[in-house]
Formats: sequence, structure tokens, C-alpha cells
Amino acid sequence: MTRHLLAVLSGTLLAACDEAAAPPGAGALDRVDAAVASDAPDGGRQASAGHFATTVLAFAPGQGAGFGQDAMPDIVLGPPKGAGATAGSLEVVSLGSGGSIVLGFDVAITDGPGADFIVFENPMTLWPEPAIVGVSQDGVTFVEFPCEHANKAAKFPGCAGVTPVLSAPGNGVDPTDPAAAGGDAFDLHAIGLDRALWVRVRDPGAQAAVQPTAGADLDAVSVVHAAAR
Repeated sequence: MTRHLLAVLSGTLLAACDEAAAPPGAGALDRVDAAVASDAPDGGRQASAGHFATTVLAFAPGQGAGFGQDAMPDIVLGPPKGAGATAGSLEVVSLGSGGSIVLGFDVAITDGPGADFIVFENPMTLWPEPAIVGVSQDGVTFVEFPCEHANKAAKFPGCAGVTPVLSAPGNGVDPTDPAAAGGDAFDLHAIGLDRALWVRVRDPGAQAAVQPTAGADLDAVSVVHAAAR
């Protein structure tokens, strides 16, 4: 949940709280912009609008949600707004205990070498908020990545909401680079899929429902490997 009620005054982080789906629409791209479809010559990627969620297909807030809802849907679209390893961004929406959100893209996420997309929550180094990630090809049936959301000792393997977000607009950190951007990266190959059109993030319902910041939060999702829908 949003520790957010985390305020930053004079550079000091103050308070912290302990802490789906619609059918696919029309309008598939005839092609993907070269910045999305191919790697840059130096092996890096040039992030474009196609690398980020462009629509909220469904939002089912759970108990204790509320933070960030007045800025929906824009607050979860576009690139992440990370605050670094020791602070959680306030540019997020809280899902609430057991809540979920489904995001759509102008491109398809495809299985490439390594991670294929990155989910950005707003955890600090010592304050993870595990969330379960699923993907869908039809907007109806979702396949979830195994998430050990109760396994704190092993740092919640397979979950989002674990790794601090380092990329933010203007700071020079590529939001599509799993090695640099922060957030939690996912590989479609791990669940036997070669493409996905929708990403769902849901709170496992294990945290206290403290209004208005309960549950996991969502900042953004970036696409590492993209192709035309």
C-alpha cells in the first residue's frame, strides 16, 4: 500500500503505512514504430510511447483503496516515475486489499531474450509490497506468474512490488532496460507464452486494509519486447 502518506519534507521521508478484464478492442497497429520493434545500434533500446500502457481496461479496487484514484487513468499510463531506492513514488494508485487492475497497450508484448516487460510499484529497499502479475492474450483468461507473496525470507520470488523503481522521466535511466530501470521484470517464456496483450496486477489480500493506501500500488508497466498487435 502507499506508504505514501509518505510525505517528503525537506528531503526527509516522514510517515509510512504498513503496510478483471475487458474483451480486446479494435485498432491493432499495422506496424510497430522502429523504435519499438528493434534494438538500437548500441544494443540499448529507444523507449517510445509504444513501450508503456495506454489504457486501463479494468480496475477493481479492494478494501482500503483510494490513494491516486482521482488521477486515474493517467497516473498508471506512460513511463514510471521512480523515486529511487530509499523513497517510494507518490505517482501511483493503491489497489486496495485484494484489488486488481488490467492495463492495455498499443503493441503486443512478445517473448524475446530475457525479460519481456517490467512492472513498477513503489517499494523502498526495506519496504516491499508484493503483488501478483498475470497476462492475457484475449482479455478474458489470465495466466499468472507464480508469486510467493508470503515468502518474505526469500524476498517474495516471482512477485511485483519488490524492487525499487530507479527510472523516472528526465533522469536518463531507460525504463525498458531490466538491468537499470528497477521494478520487477517478467519473462513470458516462464509461463509458456510467446505473446500477451493485457497485463493484470493484483494484490494478494494479505495486508491490512488501511484507507486510503491499502494493498500494492501501481506506477507503470513498460514493454521490453514489442511487436504489432
